[in-house]
Formats: sequence, C-alpha cells, structure tokens
Amino acid sequence: MTLAPEDHTQQIPQGGYYSQSAPPAPPAPPTPPLGEGSRPAPKRDRRVGQTAVTALLAAVLASGGTYAVTQLGDNGTSSTPTATATTNSNQNSSPTVVQGNVSAPDWSAVAAAVSPSVVSIDVTTQQGSGAGSGVVFDKSGHILTNNHVVGDAAGNGAITVTLSDGRTFGATIVGTDASTDLAVIKLTNGPSDLTPISLGDSEALKVGDPAMAVGNPLGLSGTVTTGIISALNRPVSTGTSSESPFGQQQSSGDEVVTNAIQTSAAINPGNSGGALVNGKGELIGINSSIASLGQSQGSQSGNIGIGFAIPVKEAKSIADQLIRSGKAEHAFLGVSTRDTVVTDGSAKRAGAQVVSVSSGTPAANAGIKNGDVIIAVDGQRVDSATALVAQIREMTAGDKTKLTIIRSGARQDVEVTLAVKPAS
Repeated sequence: MTLAPEDHTQQIPQGGYYSQSAPPAPPAPPTPPLGEGSRPAPKRDRRVGQTAVTALLAAVLASGGTYAVTQLGDNGTSSTPTATATTNSNQNSSPTVVQGNVSAPDWSAVAAAVSPSVVSIDVTTQQGSGAGSGVVFDKSGHILTNNHVVGDAAGNGAITVTLSDGRTFGATIVGTDASTDLAVIKLTNGPSDLTPISLGDSEALKVGDPAMAVGNPLGLSGTVTTGIISALNRPVSTGTSSESPFGQQQSSGDEVVTNAIQTSAAINPGNSGGALVNGKGELIGINSSIASLGQSQGSQSGNIGIGFAIPVKEAKSIADQLIRSGKAEHAFLGVSTRDTVVTDGSAKRAGAQVVSVSSGTPAANAGIKNGDVIIAVDGQRVDSATALVAQIREMTAGDKTKLTIIRSGARQDVEVTLAVKPAS
C-alpha cells in the first residue's frame, strides 16, 4: 500500500482483532538477524506479520503533524464519583490517588494529580511544525517523549515545551533511541518547581484495568481520556526509519517493534509521548500510536478505540540510559526468523521459525538450531517473528530468559542469557 507522507500508516497484526480465517500463508521472508536479540527491531507502526492471519490493522503514529489553534476550556461539568478518593502527597513526584472504589475511579482526582507532570511539545524545523506530548521525568528538567515527536529537531530545529500552568521553555535533545521510539529532552533554564510523574508497574497490569491517557491531542493541551487496558504484550511494529510528524524519514535502519499495552482510552495525533496512567495516577506507559482500519491518501486517522503505549518498565530503562550517556543498549539473541505454522501435538499453532543463527551469539551458545520454531518466551506466547522481536526488545542485556521451542515435533525449553546488541 502506498502511503501519503502524512499518513504514518503501518501494518499491525492484532492477534485475533479484526482477523479473518484464512488458509496458512506461505512462509514470510526471514527477518534479519535480531540486533536487539532474537527478534526484529521495534516501533513506529510498521508491518508486523502474524501467521495464518491475513486481515491486518494499520497503525498510525499518534503525533501531531498539524496543530489545532483551539484550546480546551472548562465546560463547567464534572462527573460524580461513586466513592471518595484521597490523594497522597509526594515531595519527589506527582501525588498518588487512593481510590474509594477501584472499579469506578474518581478520574477528576487522577487528572488533578497527573496533569502538572504532562507537557505539550511543539517542534519547528525547515520541513514544518508538529506537536506532541511528554512527561516530566525528574526535577532536573528531563522530559520523556517519543523519538518521532522530537527526532527531526536534532541539529536544525527548535523545541518548545509548555507546562500545564502555561509557562513555556525551550528544550534540547539529550538522547534519542529510534528502535524503541523513545527520546529524552531537557528544559533550558527549567524551573525548580517541576513535578515529576509517579512511576507505576507495567508488569502488574491486567486486562480490564482502568486507564487514563493525558496529553496534547490535536494541539488541545491538558486533554484527558479514559478507558481500560484492552490487551497486553501486543506486538506492534511501525517499520524501519520511522517517519516524523512531517512525513520525513528519520535516520535509523532499525524497525520499531513494541510489546505494547493496548488501551481503549482515546488517543489521537498529538498524544504521542504523553502519559498512560492507572487509577492511582501512576505512569504505566508512554502513548505512541493508534490503529486505523485504513485511510484515504492525504487524510489522517483518529481514534477508533485501539491505541498503543510503550510499557513504563521499558520506557524508564531507556530514559535512564539516555540521560546517563545519550544512547541506549539493547538485548541481543542472534537469530533471524520468519512466520510459520507448526504442529504442536494434535493441534497447529503459529510461531517464529529460526532460519539462521549467528555464531558466538546467545542463541548459538544455548543450542538454538535452524528450523526450531519459537512459540513462547518466559511463558508469553510468540506467534510471529515480530512478536519474538517485541518480547526480546523489552528485555535488557544480561537477562536470562526461557524460550519454548518445537524441534522435530516435540516441545522443549531452552535457557538463554541475552547479550548486548553489537553496534551496526
């Protein structure tokens, strides 16, 4: 499919969502050796293959290529919570909210706690201007956002950050990581009264948990939307050389693949880099992309109830590295894989078939062989080459992981210790 420059459309397999029954497709071409481990590289919605599934969703980066001049105002209405929520103060980060009824959160309390920690980001380059969102990461003025929001400003652009109280500051790029679509910028002469966001635990999330997205959709700063966690460990790919909000190709050969949190909270262009929080007001993910059933050339998709966020565990790890050294390391497995369908007992299942193993890599050292089909990582199902990449991508070098493979018709578990991805 040919995309208009501003489409930012990618193909995403949805593991059952909007899927149609179809005979198994022929094996896809092998993915290149996983520089991040045994999986292809991560995010900006690129093509994500899934075996035996032919109907795919298109994912669209949730960044603002156009800026709406309208600003949200107080409409004078508010919902009445079913139970009282209390807010616990925290001197080092945003307050946390104790809900009186966790199944019916008081979102007004959550919005009040979180909003001071979410910022609007405007980027101006020779190619145009765009808008996105970010979260206050620490009191030193570091802001965590998406690479596709600020990456084009490197070297020849200007970044402006607006706090929730309306104060505006310039910012510079501290570091970017195209393969995870994450970036850290820092306020120039930032104030001393910043409120870093409280970090939650993305590993503790359950499908059905309530969630709120906070950001700058379509230039409407301070917007909050609510929903639930719709799915976890959703492999989302936005392809290589991620596109910017201006339709430009950024300089990265990595594919952006995320083991994403899927949410029904409305996410639209401009929400990129903003916060996805739980009912306590804790950051659980960085909003990054939205799904689309398709769009005509020259148009831009909006929310259809399927949005994706980078889990906070991965986002914090990358942010810490970028602040420390300006770059990030990634886990490495050392195999190339392709989508396949394999016999598993009396049934068949999708998996990632190994087509090559690089010598001296973690995979080779663990005894992984050509022809092995990887169907799970640490018990999490793997049903495509992209899903394998997403699982490895969120790990760190030195992690020990268990691969479940099918070899010669029989299941077995293989222990692997991941290494650092070699420089390309």
